[in-house]
Amino acid sequence: MVGGGHEHGHGSCYDCGGPIRAGLQRRPALFRATMTETNLTVAVIDPSRARAAILEEGLRAAGIGRVVVIPDTADLMERVAALKPDVVVIHLESPSRDILEQMSGVSRQVERPVAMFVDRSDSTMMQAAVDAGISAYVVDGLRAERIKSILDIAILRFNAFARLQRELTEARGELADRKLIERAKGILMNLKGLSEDEAYKQLRRKAMNEKRKIADIARAIVTTADLLG
Repeated sequence: MVGGGHEHGHGSCYDCGGPIRAGLQRRPALFRATMTETNLTVAVIDPSRARAAILEEGLRAAGIGRVVVIPDTADLMERVAALKPDVVVIHLESPSRDILEQMSGVSRQVERPVAMFVDRSDSTMMQAAVDAGISAYVVDGLRAERIKSILDIAILRFNAFARLQRELTEARGELADRKLIERAKGILMNLKGLSEDEAYKQLRRKAMNEKRKIADIARAIVTTADLLG
């Protein structure tokens, strides 16, 4: 965490990797860039020109090659998706539910780290930021010299949660494959009077002959059995 602790107060920063959602189907991509790279594009979302200038100053000082300022939040999701930035920084006086929902889309659909700076917040908004997948949530702590370290942390936290999501997705897939293979073995055992070991060997042999995964062969057998009733 940046700024130490989860207490609400001046200059505090909250790392908000977001919860792992059971319905995830995609494999989350890891963000491989770091804030030391000069070819990064950073989108700065801030309706205040003065505050946007502070953010831009800190990013330029950190060696960021391209900083694009978005001065309002209208059609935010579409504009960020079209820009395709590497990192998104947003600064608001107090985030609304609507803004957090839009930033959730940025974090999860555009798959980029999001750092949010706010002047005021409360526990409800902080929880909403966590749910939205905000990588770093900074309360009343906007200073040019802090921006690089905060965004570095945002990238690290984004990657940590993306990696965990990927591992969970893979584990769910492996479990589903095992269940499918068990069903296919059962079908072969009943249909051909095979032992469990013999049924598995048939699945494996067919997979090797067709250069396919055993789970794919099992899926075809289960699908056919379901169609035939």
